[in-house]
Amino acid sequence: MNRIDRISAILIHLQSRRVVKAGDIADRFNISLRTVYRDIKTLEEAGIPLIGEAGIGYSIMDGYRLPPVMFTREEATAFLTAEKLMEKLTDPSSDENYKSAMFKIRSVLRMAEKDFLENIDGHIEVVKSRRVAPGARLDLNPLQIILKGIGERQVLSIHYFAAHNQQKSERCIEPVGVFYLDNYWHLIAWCRLREDYRDFRLDRISNISLTGERFRTQHPNLSEYIEESAREKNLQTVTIRVEKQIVRYLNEQKYYNGFVSEKEVDGMVEMTFLTEFIEGFVRWIMMYGDMAEIVSPCELKTKIRELSTVILERNQ
Repeated sequence: MNRIDRISAILIHLQSRRVVKAGDIADRFNISLRTVYRDIKTLEEAGIPLIGEAGIGYSIMDGYRLPPVMFTREEATAFLTAEKLMEKLTDPSSDENYKSAMFKIRSVLRMAEKDFLENIDGHIEVVKSRRVAPGARLDLNPLQIILKGIGERQVLSIHYFAAHNQQKSERCIEPVGVFYLDNYWHLIAWCRLREDYRDFRLDRISNISLTGERFRTQHPNLSEYIEESAREKNLQTVTIRVEKQIVRYLNEQKYYNGFVSEKEVDGMVEMTFLTEFIEGFVRWIMMYGDMAEIVSPCELKTKIRELSTVILERNQ
């Protein structure tokens, strides 16, 4: 990226948040802090009303806005792909808001980019799982309510169906964050009924509302909570190598077994997992035993040998 493009991108970045730290700019554009300070000075000399405070960051004076920007074809394609995801993987309210935003985005595209999006629109699809939890309301739009609760630090009231004991309950919760995993949206929140953090699946919420009550507790952000949960669960790192021809058969299953990353090593695909149930992992990977090898831990190799011995003894 040349300097002019970078400075323009920094200006857009500054407009996207109330306060932006110099370190964040340096990380995004892979430049030194000295270069950040020089680029910020260039923006100030160009008449951009910037406010900078040591130890806090930079902000643009309220009321200043950059005229509509032109998106690249790649950026426009990313927006279209996101629209397909929003349509199938969020609730109707979130989808409607995104469609409204997409009309505004399309309005500033060049004609060539508009035609390009029209040509590929019918060639991107997201297939949503048909699985629905008992008692789930298909007309419920929880995501926007939850996000409003997070942003305004409001207590939520929910009616929830717990799968582990097949019971329904009414709870007041303090929302922390949402994430999408294995075809479902999840809400992490402090449950006042259980006096602990809980993971609520959105499809099991039959009713949700804002109570109007503000909570003052300073909860961890979502990434901090997930990292802490992983430590508390005592997750084990497992590394295996599999032959390339079976990788496509693992694509869905691997996520249920704690998949983290993969890379090619010596003509094979090396996969890393984090799992709390090593016994279950052993039984899963044995399905592909003749096309897979264990790199670590040694405990996994031992358990596979022990299980193989038991199977052989039972089938002699």
